[in-house]
Amino acid sequence: MFTGIITDIGRVRRVDQTERDRRYEVETAWDVSGIDLGASVSHAGCCLTVVEKGDHWFAVEVSDETLSKTTLGGWVEGSRVNLERAARLGDEMGGHVVSGHVDGLGRVVSIEPVGGSHRIVVEALAPLHRYIAAKGSITVDGVSLTVNAVDGRRFDLNIIPHTWEATTLGALKPGDAVNLEIDMLARYLARWQETA
Repeated sequence: MFTGIITDIGRVRRVDQTERDRRYEVETAWDVSGIDLGASVSHAGCCLTVVEKGDHWFAVEVSDETLSKTTLGGWVEGSRVNLERAARLGDEMGGHVVSGHVDGLGRVVSIEPVGGSHRIVVEALAPLHRYIAAKGSITVDGVSLTVNAVDGRRFDLNIIPHTWEATTLGALKPGDAVNLEIDMLARYLARWQETA
């Protein structure tokens, strides 16, 4: 489990393609000696398993399914990545409960400065938009955010200066794809209503 609070922006330093999967090596400012092999790390919202590590880098393997359903298939050497280590019992819950299971992609429609912040409008693919509510939580590229308003398949977010600078959100442009994870409670409530 994660909280959606990004603690480092990693950089892809190597990409290796296998027959169906892909292996990424990611540079980080973290002290990786404290990361166990097999540990879960959120990469732009995707929970991936650490399979190897070295001095300020670690490697993960990504399945064809994940590559096809997220933005990870577009990563190349030099790509910047929002990173978060798994939450531990007793950690401060600064964001919201995040599983690291991306529900689908969204597309950035527009970005505009509003005071010192930035307003980003994102369009969610159907049927994800049904689970996004004004003042609810959503995870965008691994970042826990509050939805300001919803208009059909589009929703808007206010990104404060700290988040703009401390995550990869500040590098987004209109047209960019983003990984979306809807609020876990909304997902289960919707499923319960479908089966009730």
